[in-house]
Amino acid sequence: MSRIPISSAAVLLTFFSACQLPSGGTAVPSYDAVTFHETTSLSGVDFRAGEQAVLYSSDVTGVFNVWSQPISGGDPVQLTSSTTDALFVVSALPDDERFLYTADQGGNELNHVYLWDPRAGAFDLTPGEELKASVLNWNGDESAFFVATNERDSAHFDVYRYAVPELGRPQVQRELIFRNESGFSVQKVSPDGHWVALVKTRNNADNDLYLYEVNGGREPLHLTPHEGNVSYGVQAFTRDSRELYYTSNEGSEFAQAWTYDLASGEHEVEIEADWDVSYVTLSPRGRYRVTGINADARTAVTILDQEAGRELDVRGLPRGDLGGVRFSPQEKQMAFYVNGDTSPSNLFVLDLTNGRLRQLTDTLNPAIEDEHLVESQVIRYESFDGLEIPALLYRPHQASRANPVPGLVWVHGGPGGQSRTGYRATIQHLVNQGYAILAVNNRGSSGYGKTFFHLDDRKHGDVDLQDCIRGRAYLERLGWVDPERIGIIGGSYGGYMVAAALAFEPEAFEVGIDIFGVTNWLRTLESIPPWWESFREALYAELGDPETDRERLHAISPLFHADKIEKPLLVIQGANDPRVLQVESDEIVEAVRANGVPVEYVVFEDEGHGFRSKQNRITASEAYVRFADQYLKEAVTP
Repeated sequence: MSRIPISSAAVLLTFFSACQLPSGGTAVPSYDAVTFHETTSLSGVDFRAGEQAVLYSSDVTGVFNVWSQPISGGDPVQLTSSTTDALFVVSALPDDERFLYTADQGGNELNHVYLWDPRAGAFDLTPGEELKASVLNWNGDESAFFVATNERDSAHFDVYRYAVPELGRPQVQRELIFRNESGFSVQKVSPDGHWVALVKTRNNADNDLYLYEVNGGREPLHLTPHEGNVSYGVQAFTRDSRELYYTSNEGSEFAQAWTYDLASGEHEVEIEADWDVSYVTLSPRGRYRVTGINADARTAVTILDQEAGRELDVRGLPRGDLGGVRFSPQEKQMAFYVNGDTSPSNLFVLDLTNGRLRQLTDTLNPAIEDEHLVESQVIRYESFDGLEIPALLYRPHQASRANPVPGLVWVHGGPGGQSRTGYRATIQHLVNQGYAILAVNNRGSSGYGKTFFHLDDRKHGDVDLQDCIRGRAYLERLGWVDPERIGIIGGSYGGYMVAAALAFEPEAFEVGIDIFGVTNWLRTLESIPPWWESFREALYAELGDPETDRERLHAISPLFHADKIEKPLLVIQGANDPRVLQVESDEIVEAVRANGVPVEYVVFEDEGHGFRSKQNRITASEAYVRFADQYLKEAVTP
């Protein structure tokens, strides 16, 4: 099987090419993928001991590593030096320079928890083969932290309490506080270490909350007995461990925030909104409460000063969504990110004592002018049955009725994901190269209420696909998109939608770009990673059980209908992907090539489900444009 070789030498990159001056459009420089991806991606943030600097992960070197940034200004300092695996900071230790971070191996999602010590180096706190681990949270006095790991049973995560080791001596001292024998999803441990919050999933519409009393000698306490389908989510314990914040859509189309009083057993609605309450977090001492609301593909964040009884009014921020809020231990400073369509995430610190705001990073590649990027527009269009479908529309600057551009229907992952506003280098690259993008939130997407979310259950490759096809029809009506040159692109579940479109509606799109998409649902559902065991029934409820729904799953799997694919196809795959196995892409490529149809195939040997290496993201982005230029832009003259 031939593949495009993956190396920096394989991609001819031009840093900056001539301006495009289309008839009737606006002059914009044509940037290559390197220019867009040479923006810096940041992840995570925490205050170092002494609160004079913050930690975060950055891919400025091409691979995510942990960096320290002085709050008063100055150059950041690189603390780790991985050249292969991505390292993501979790938390600083309270009294010294050490910190916790996680990393997997080549994208296989088998994350381990590491302690970085300036004297002893990095130390794996969760050693072993074929295990996955994560940090849940710290206890109240920060003398210990809690780790979930499936080392005992690959299908179930137990919870351990890890004592903070001595500086320079990273020996592990831990104790098992919850042995998970019943398929719970572990969420949080109370600050006093006395309670473990758990979720028990019944299906993709119904679950329950439980509390396990550490050393209580009893079965977990069922907090949410109910009738019908209700979804719950654990959010945070209060500082005094007396209340638990959680979200629930009981009696509502959208998830609202509730509190549970551990002493009285009373439940109360705390935060109501006309959209889903996405999360609730609390500052270390409990003075501040942060609420995120998924408001029509944007995140509306409010920060309540519970002591003063008013919301913080943070002025002087650029356009975009605020996220990743982290308070210093003394609650005198607040770090957070701001991200928008035309601005990648930048890190800010607000001094809560005097209101001084500092921007610590400037992540957009200086070679790009802000005005050359494109803001998305939230739109809605009517699907085949009259249902209103939300979407994000990106219009290239050079597009006009006199110069209609080709278009791409972009399908998010999931099932149940959501296309949201925010900087995406690949989308900006495609738009810059003259492609209109319609990022559809087809039925089954999250964020638009529980009814909308479940409209595609066991109807995949059918009603959701028709939503995407109607998205094409919407583009055709705009006037500035060429109705003869529209393709479809998507990753993961979106990649499935690409293959489904080409197999089941072979005339609907001119080309397809499948990014690690499912092509054989029977195999995918039978090879669910063991650490997803607690979500297995939810996946089966939405997609089907391979034991009892074989005929339907066979019918909706593009691989078994690949003989009908007649339009050019590009497939991108990570060799280490544990969710969508490489064989899914190998077989669809082989089958479509047998039709005599143009197929291009890119495999990244060092990636999993999603591409963390900047060079690989550049290579993929260039492949999308090169393929679309050949088979979509240049294939038909408008």
